[in-house]
Amino acid sequence: MTTDSSSTSTSAAGGISTFKGQERALRADRLGTGGLLLSVLAATAPLMVVAGVMPTTFAVMGIVGQPLLFVVLGVVLILFSIGYAEMSRHVHNAGAFYAYISRGLGGTAGAGAALVALVAYNALQIGIYGILGFEVSGLLATYAEVEIAWWIPALVAALAVGLLGWLKIDVNARVLGVLLVIEVLLVVIFDVAALADPGKEGLSLHAFNPDTLTGAGVGTALCFCVAAFLGFEQAPVYAEETSRPHVLVPRVMFLAVGGVAVFFALSSWALTVATGPAAIVGTAQKQSAGLLFFLTESRLGGTFTDVLHVLFVTGMFAALLSFHNVVARYAFAMGREGLLPAAFGRTSGTSGAPGTGSLLQTVVAVVVVAAFAIADDGPAGDPTAPVLHLFTWFGNIGALGVIVLMAAASLSVVVFFVRRGAAGAQAWRLVTSALAGIALLVIAGYTVKDFEVLVGAGPDSALSWILPGIIGLALAAGLVLGLVLRARAPEKHARIGLGNEAFQLDKAASS
Repeated sequence: MTTDSSSTSTSAAGGISTFKGQERALRADRLGTGGLLLSVLAATAPLMVVAGVMPTTFAVMGIVGQPLLFVVLGVVLILFSIGYAEMSRHVHNAGAFYAYISRGLGGTAGAGAALVALVAYNALQIGIYGILGFEVSGLLATYAEVEIAWWIPALVAALAVGLLGWLKIDVNARVLGVLLVIEVLLVVIFDVAALADPGKEGLSLHAFNPDTLTGAGVGTALCFCVAAFLGFEQAPVYAEETSRPHVLVPRVMFLAVGGVAVFFALSSWALTVATGPAAIVGTAQKQSAGLLFFLTESRLGGTFTDVLHVLFVTGMFAALLSFHNVVARYAFAMGREGLLPAAFGRTSGTSGAPGTGSLLQTVVAVVVVAAFAIADDGPAGDPTAPVLHLFTWFGNIGALGVIVLMAAASLSVVVFFVRRGAAGAQAWRLVTSALAGIALLVIAGYTVKDFEVLVGAGPDSALSWILPGIIGLALAAGLVLGLVLRARAPEKHARIGLGNEAFQLDKAASS
């Protein structure tokens, strides 16, 4: 009996046998260094971080030394990337995290990681619809005097992102690239303006003083800040679509981590300089997410601030596109390997993109946004609910999931090379992976411990365990699925993490 992956068909035109399994391989040579770098950097949404994450960290955690936190996290993630990048030279799979984990820790662990990745990246993507809808609704009310509910622009954005998900990745890369470059330029202009016109304490470097990192809020502040980096780890997801994945993927990862660390450290420092280190926490508590716009208004004028508001929206849209593409590719990889129905392991005929996975992500996003609209939007509804609930809850669920995946991937790198007898040759990479894994586990521990702070719930709120429990439930469900496959379909279990290599083996066996 032949499987669907090894069946053939005959062309009516020429009688030439065509391998149906070709639909199970993403098209190669579609991304170069620039396109890949722009695709992964778009997920960081720099303006969303500077205008949203940074003020929240200053205000809620009271940590003046946020710039130093970005430096520390940059070091941790570079240590992580050393082993992760080396792994990318040996494993090319659109399900990067779970593929790496399954190669090191086995197929059952890989199945658990696959479900965690699918849930985490879905959560990260869907959460952004809340703040995007809220911001667009506010802009229309301010500049067009049009009052609409937040969920209308959120649903429009979801449908637009879903449509672009069916198109070629190079089209998306161009869209992402233009938005990203403009966004970064505007933040850089603010940074320069802040340094040229500092607060009453002048060009103070106090925010880089280790003494600013004392106190109970440091661990939770790390949880906030690590979310700002998310996106760099997506580079291996596109490995099958590059011409030289063993060169391009590591290059892009190091460029992304290094660039993000420097950019966010300098931008958060510019915020402290603009207000003065002694005043940054109080100003952030007063202005909240309006901190950046408050500071640009006085230095760069109303027109610049208006443009910044618009770019805030386009930056979020770019992040939505980036996370959408990642979710679609994870679904594709899982469908190809039997962790999801086989329909997800097919690419669309016109663009070669993972169309079914794209459709899945769009449907899930629309359903969740609609559910929050029904629950939170109404005559007595809280107008900030989409930000406080959808964005905050889902963003932190996603961040926790990715932190857990990175910690597991660090362990997997060590086990993978030890089992291959390459521990000596890869010794320094194994050391960096182990150090990164320990640091990431500590951050994950703080994330779970302080989850009620992250989502703005009370210490006795059930949300403090229900929301992180979603990641735990996804992990448990994936492990059970892996055990079931190992018992009932060992051939499928053996394919977990092989990706396109399994497809090539099927093709060779059929010829």
